Amino acid sequence: MRLCDLELTLESSRLAPYVKRLYRELESRGIGFRPHAWLGEEWFSPDGVPGIAIPFYLAHPRLERLERRIMREVEGGNARWLMRILRHEAGHALDNAYRLRRRRRWREVFGPASLPYPRRYRARPGSRRYVHHLGEWYAQAHPTEDFAETFAVWLKPNSGWRKTYAAWPAFQKLSLVEELMDSIRGLSPPVRNRRRVDAIADDRRTLAALYRRKLAHRRHERRGLAEELLLKVFSVERERPGAIRAATLLRAAKAGLVASASRDLGLERYSVYQILRMLVERCEALKLYVRGSRRDAVRHVRWILGRLARLYAQGETPHLAL
Repeated sequence: MRLCDLELTLESSRLAPYVKRLYRELESRGIGFRPHAWLGEEWFSPDGVPGIAIPFYLAHPRLERLERRIMREVEGGNARWLMRILRHEAGHALDNAYRLRRRRRWREVFGPASLPYPRRYRARPGSRRYVHHLGEWYAQAHPTEDFAETFAVWLKPNSGWRKTYAAWPAFQKLSLVEELMDSIRGLSPPVRNRRRVDAIADDRRTLAALYRRKLAHRRHERRGLAEELLLKVFSVERERPGAIRAATLLRAAKAGLVASASRDLGLERYSVYQILRMLVERCEALKLYVRGSRRDAVRHVRWILGRLARLYAQGETPHLAL
């Protein structure tokens, strides 16, 4: 079947209430801007377009199951994750609408948006110059991602960012976001086009052709080291009755894992904790299960955590794909 023949609309899908929720969050902050949204192949907010493309597979449960079976994960596949991405993309759309990246203060604090956009980036888990929102230290990828992540933390209801980031250099970025939002309240955005870039309504490719391309791209883009190691330890299917989620096990063993890794490697506990948090997020996204005994699983995770922590500590950060 061709994507244009799926006859999906965002307005009639389960996504509509979440977009409305985003609008309410913006309104509660005194922002009148409403980014338009449409169904596309993936999440993105195109340069110069004050809107958000949302993956088509989130609009129907059968398509969501297909995405998970072929690609192993569904980006934005639960309510919490979906809203986190929507807030992030809203930051991009608002940046486009008001051309915020052109402002001197924006460039001074976040850096020039004109920097080349990397295919992969290196992250510093221990850095407190960036907020944490989507995971894998995504704010460190590029100045525009830094702004979108910072905006998302600022926008989230009851996020408590003033307290959470009070002693962080990232607090300056959050304060600037608030300053920028104050400056645009009541103003119409200079960019108001309603373009829908790469909308599936215009996409004549078949689902088969789309997934062949996505799988080929995945083979060429080597999986991150963390994901490769996790897939050696955990299973993508529940191999036996009573097997628990890998993310559940990691959360339960968090204190011991962080303490032992920081002690054995002589690293700051905060840095080790951030790496473990990234592992938990990947386990959740991939829906991994514990295979074998819990004791063996914890031992294996301790080894993974130690290996990754050493790489980050030595400045040999594994490349993270965008």
